[in-house]
Amino acid sequence: MAISLQKGQKVNLQKNSSAGLGEILVNLNWNSKPQKKGFLANLFSGSGIDLDLGCLFELKDGRKGAVQALGNTFGSLNQPPYIALDGDDRTGAAAAGENLRINGNQIANIKRILVYTFIYEGVANWQQADATVTIKYPGAEDLVVKMDSYNSSNIMCGLALLENVNDETFSVEKLVQFYPGHEALDRAYNWGMSWRAGRK
Repeated sequence: MAISLQKGQKVNLQKNSSAGLGEILVNLNWNSKPQKKGFLANLFSGSGIDLDLGCLFELKDGRKGAVQALGNTFGSLNQPPYIALDGDDRTGAAAAGENLRINGNQIANIKRILVYTFIYEGVANWQQADATVTIKYPGAEDLVVKMDSYNSSNIMCGLALLENVNDETFSVEKLVQFYPGHEALDRAYNWGMSWRAGRK
């Protein structure tokens, strides 16, 4: 069973034991080979879709940063920021997609996490990518964040915001808001970091 979140809807991830929340898995999957018609076929012939999964984080001690393949900032599960990206699926062909892992047992050290995806290359629009994010954690139904808003030519999408409620609970809100890039996403949620261009 799974719960499909509506835009703006919030649900809580709560501790099920004295040990803590356990590992929270954020999975991104998408359609690697969109149907190409007409002039799009010429633009993107032979090219798979490369979406990247990542997040902005803010820790309780004030440290902020990003976990993403761009810039090779893959994070760490057992040391700050307690968030790790498994790898970089350049085509969408990997059955497991891309995965962010969050150490829920360290929730007391985490203030908030903004999960996002962006088009690195190879797709004309979000509808072709048909991306879905699934959030899994122990002892609960999966949360599904479907990218069901497509009317945007912007390359960056803020997917979900996880916020520490009481050091025992993360609230999860579906966003699906589009931005021209990292800096605009940062400004929209008041992260306050400086950005420079990078490549994988």
